[in-house]
Amino acid sequence: MILPTGTPRLDRYLSEGYETVRGMSSAFAASISGHILRRQAELGIKGHIAEIGTFEGRFFIALAMGLQPGEHAIGIDIFSWPSEKVLDHLHANCAKHGVPQPDYTAIKGNTADMTPADVIAPALRVPGSVGGKVRFFHIDGQHDDENITNDLNLAAPLMHESGIIVLDDMLHPAYPELVESVHRWLRQHPEWRVLAIIDREDIVAAAKYVLCRVEAVALYEKDLLAAFAPQVFPMGCDLIGHFTMVLTPNPRLAEID
Repeated sequence: MILPTGTPRLDRYLSEGYETVRGMSSAFAASISGHILRRQAELGIKGHIAEIGTFEGRFFIALAMGLQPGEHAIGIDIFSWPSEKVLDHLHANCAKHGVPQPDYTAIKGNTADMTPADVIAPALRVPGSVGGKVRFFHIDGQHDDENITNDLNLAAPLMHESGIIVLDDMLHPAYPELVESVHRWLRQHPEWRVLAIIDREDIVAAAKYVLCRVEAVALYEKDLLAAFAPQVFPMGCDLIGHFTMVLTPNPRLAEID
């Protein structure tokens, strides 16, 4: 499901190119993420864009289309699965869809061996760089307790005070324990909250959690509820003691007499 993002070149990519790039994140989630990136720019929130689990660039390209002057996109992956050609495919896909190499850096490696300084280093070398903060971080790395915890701990120190972290494959039946790790991390870091759950389109294009700091909820919540009103699940949910909106392609309720 593709929704308008307010960024014309991203809208074109979603409608004409997104499905041609191998990957698993949904166009629905990419549409909402694109809207968030535009909202951040309108609010004057400056920072870089980062992703763990970039693969061949489907979601990464969508995020990079939200870059503003002085910002940089950082894609991290082992780039060796399912073959050593993955990195070449990423570069080719970025070039084909209008993301030039000066706008991004691909970091090949395991996040378990990285520090926040390693992640942000390429962005600091950009002419006119906006600094050392990330405003949007998408995490789609290894789906186990150790790695998701490590990736969250890697991302959190880099985040702009009004930044967004998006976590892929939440509530996925193939990874039923992954949310336990995320919920534990959230309880240990009460300054962070699940702002929204983006429902899955199918079992491959899975659900995502959208996180932000508690103080930033007001910057996004009403805007998302208004912008995506037809996709709001009326019941929402209660998650770790607070209301969380649910955005879904088909927000129906069971009919009860």
